[in-house]
Amino acid sequence: MISLASALIGTYIVSRRMVFISGGITHACFGGLGFGYWLGVSPIAMAALFAMVGSLGVDWLSSRRVRRDSAIAVIWALGMAIGVVFVSLSTGNVPELNTFLFGNVLTITPSDLLIFCGFTLIVLGWYALLFPYIEAISFDQDFARTRHLPVTAVNIVMTVLVSVGIVLAIRLIGIMLLMSVMSLPQMTAELFARRFSRLMILSGAISLAGCLGGLLVSVWISVPASAAIVLMMILIYGVSVVSKALFYHKK
Repeated sequence: MISLASALIGTYIVSRRMVFISGGITHACFGGLGFGYWLGVSPIAMAALFAMVGSLGVDWLSSRRVRRDSAIAVIWALGMAIGVVFVSLSTGNVPELNTFLFGNVLTITPSDLLIFCGFTLIVLGWYALLFPYIEAISFDQDFARTRHLPVTAVNIVMTVLVSVGIVLAIRLIGIMLLMSVMSLPQMTAELFARRFSRLMILSGAISLAGCLGGLLVSVWISVPASAAIVLMMILIYGVSVVSKALFYHKK
């Protein structure tokens, strides 16, 4: 389910040249986690709130003629700073912090699977309903505006979906590695496809192969699943680059 959802969301992010926004959102989540621990409420709920506020904050700063990469850097740094402050203010030890930072597949519960299943169905429904608009906006927003497409509304909904997807996947991959899962399969898919629909399908297959392969490796050699998944995706990307280079060289 994470492979499918990240393929849909990640293709939009990569097509919009917004890969680093996933990093900004994940680090904004750390502020929500720390704040949640300090308040004694659900860290995941607070992380989701911080993620959505952070992503909308990036859009707001961008609309005020602030460069998008600069806006992401501000949200990135602010989220980490808030998280560090409130974690240090929290009484006692924070045992789950390493799980959120580096991921732990063993913490996933059946209720987590049901929630992510529901989220994946929502993402699929959204794409099925407005796929032509999403495709047009992801490649050329200015042209989409001249065609009177709902650019702002689509961007807001996609921003919220990206934020929620990142928060739901944090416990598997972790804050430190989540950006890779949202970009590496799409980078690999771009080597062989250009159309938006083909990018989604191919990146979904690559993401699924990387996730399953990483899980198997983590079982065989007893290493964290999150790191194994990312390394597997990097391996797939490297093999794809070399294979394409050799193929075109021979051709």
